[in-house]
Amino acid sequence: MSRRKICVVTTSRAEYGLLRNLIDCIRADARLRLQLIVSGTHLAQEFGFTVREIEADGVKIDRRIDIGLTGSSGLANVESVGRGLGKFAEVLSELRPDLMVLLGDRFELLAPAIAALMLRIPIAHVHGGERSEGALDEAVRHAITKMSSLHFAATEVYRRRIIQMGESPATVFAFGAPGLDQIYHSRLLTRSQLERELGFSVKDPVALVTFHPATRDAGSIAIQVRRLIAAVKASGLRAIFTMANADAQGAVINHHLKAACAAHPERFKWFPHLGHLRYLSCLQHLTVMVGNSSSGLIEAPSFRMPVVNIGDRQRGRIRAANVIDVPCSRAEILRGIQRAASPHFRASLRRMRNPYDRFHDGRTSERIKNVLRDVKISSDFLKKRFHDLPNKPNSIFC
Repeated sequence: MSRRKICVVTTSRAEYGLLRNLIDCIRADARLRLQLIVSGTHLAQEFGFTVREIEADGVKIDRRIDIGLTGSSGLANVESVGRGLGKFAEVLSELRPDLMVLLGDRFELLAPAIAALMLRIPIAHVHGGERSEGALDEAVRHAITKMSSLHFAATEVYRRRIIQMGESPATVFAFGAPGLDQIYHSRLLTRSQLERELGFSVKDPVALVTFHPATRDAGSIAIQVRRLIAAVKASGLRAIFTMANADAQGAVINHHLKAACAAHPERFKWFPHLGHLRYLSCLQHLTVMVGNSSSGLIEAPSFRMPVVNIGDRQRGRIRAANVIDVPCSRAEILRGIQRAASPHFRASLRRMRNPYDRFHDGRTSERIKNVLRDVKISSDFLKKRFHDLPNKPNSIFC
């Protein structure tokens, strides 16, 4: 019996970490054959050339698609998507997978999604149904949902929202966030090991700062990042700063963060790429996360780590009690940091549960893999019918 070909596309360091366990599950199943396409910032030197991390994991890469992703401007990103569309169409025509897996809402994923749609290759989408109203990701995520035939939502609320968009309930599953599996299956670094890896002491209170462009915000990103840096300075905390993603104006953020670290090497350190193990270990051992990354809402709750979430980038996402939402002003960010780092607030999180970890057993990726393996792919699989909701006046479907 021929093995079902599952093509996984990865375009960024963060998304690869979330897909890592699913990739392993597919590789381990004798009835499946993994096809891995690597693209986006993985192949860009300015973003750490993180394809080397995949190679170090011993995962066979079937194709590399360089779309020239720089994140220097909105126009440059549009050109990257256009360049990628033709290249993904060519590669998918060669590989002919039975299913293609896409995770999340990065704009460059539009290229493989459109190519697969036109080539009649079913798409399985992970992390649909979520809201992030301050970023272009919101529109990209929902567009990929409508192009997909299978959906793996991180919570029941998100599952219901996908159904609200007209998708058949039989095709929508709420198993949790697959990236959380690594917390169960990885041996995280001890505090002393992390310090050696980072070359930076984490004994005193240390903040993890991860800040990305809010791509629907008309405000100046330079002003925003200067307010963030000023608040972290005023807090007295030492800090580890990570690189912004490839969204337009990400380069502006990186310029200011690197300059702040160079000016205060005794307090701040810049890391273009931590890698998933070091990143999760930072969540385990550091004091507070500051910024606007989705990891503050999805991964950080598993470590009961306080998070100061800045601005509107994550507006609409489900959050646990660890998240303190603040506007992007120096005073409000500073107040948020002080509250997050206080013993009282940290103690209040002791019984908190992560809303994205549905079964609390580290087997989300396995459940997704089983559906990918067992779902019946018939001639009608791509013929989606719009699922209408019951007409109930004065009711709200969440």
